[in-house]
Amino acid sequence: MNKVAEFTKNIVDNTEHKEGPVAKAIEQQTAKLPSDTFLWLAVGSMVASAALQVSGKKNLSTFVGQWAPALLILGLYNKLVKLEGSDRTETSQADTEYLEGRSRTEKPELAAATRTHH
Repeated sequence: MNKVAEFTKNIVDNTEHKEGPVAKAIEQQTAKLPSDTFLWLAVGSMVASAALQVSGKKNLSTFVGQWAPALLILGLYNKLVKLEGSDRTETSQADTEYLEGRSRTEKPELAAATRTHH
């Protein structure tokens, strides 16, 4: 196996890596924000940038206008954390345990579906 393929395989198969407590705490708090918060902040920075440009404050306009891409990337990261969790293995295990526990009491067909997909 060549070095690039081996390196890629190690990254993909890395089940040892866990997020640190600071990253988990930040992700738990930012995941509480609605998904469109970052979109509206980005649009707001573009509108503010345009207003500053019209008022003749070109340097400040450029500075504020450059916030939009960063805000959109933060919004994307926020959405990924909501959908996938910071540690996919921990999230998958927690989801499976939750579904199996729920299925015993509420929906027996859910347990069978969960077991067939894992």
